[in-house]
Amino acid sequence: MHDAALKIGCQTFTWEMLGKGWSGGPDDLVRAIADGGYAGLEITDTMIGHYALKPVDFARTLAEAGLTLVSFAFGSASGFTVTEKIASDLETARRWVDFAANFPGAMVSMGSATVVSDGAREDKFAIAAECYNRATEIGRSAGVAVAVHPSSHHNTLLFTRADYDRLFALLEPRVGWVPDTGHILRGGQEIGDTLSAYRDRIRYVHLKDVDAGGIWAMLGEGVCHVPAVISAVRAAPEFTGWIVVEEESGHAGTDPAAAVRKNRETLRRLGF
Repeated sequence: MHDAALKIGCQTFTWEMLGKGWSGGPDDLVRAIADGGYAGLEITDTMIGHYALKPVDFARTLAEAGLTLVSFAFGSASGFTVTEKIASDLETARRWVDFAANFPGAMVSMGSATVVSDGAREDKFAIAAECYNRATEIGRSAGVAVAVHPSSHHNTLLFTRADYDRLFALLEPRVGWVPDTGHILRGGQEIGDTLSAYRDRIRYVHLKDVDAGGIWAMLGEGVCHVPAVISAVRAAPEFTGWIVVEEESGHAGTDPAAAVRKNRETLRRLGF
């Protein structure tokens, strides 16, 4: 049975959610994440800053901090559900695949399909699947794995288990999945069942917590059974070993660095 060695990373959205309240840059993120005790990070197109055209420089900065790039995540104003925007979305995918190719083992994560235009919701699954499938082929040609990251945010196309089933049935087998514990729970899903059903697609995990009402909570303070999640994903055949912690609670909005540091301490207490 596959049993990947665990590595703990941190997602930069914890700072991104501050919007204009965040005045720092990617170097500040790297320092905070390294100081928080993490081994790697996932960064987004919004937070990469001046390194967007300098992957070699970013690789040097990460190496000096003792960090690994787990994945590069990006979204689109099209929500990946507008036919006329597929070509431009794929060009963006190619750009970030080329960036990630400078980091051995790094992946590209594409954000959740989202409804941003008129038309039947059901028809948008096929558009999103085409975009994800073609982006994954771009990644394959460059030696970079591509995965989908569903969310529970406003107008997401991927909220319930039925939504996941509808999209995943249209995806090529090589398209990966980044399960996000918080978003799965907010969608009313039974997390163990969903992880089991699509275990072959799991590449790495976004780990975060919510309370019983679906409100974001600090890790360990909500309903997410962290040890059970980790046990389940470790057995997935394509799991890379990365658990990427992401924090979206109110605590992150006041002091992101302290919040992610506390989450890392929580994982240590749990034995990870």
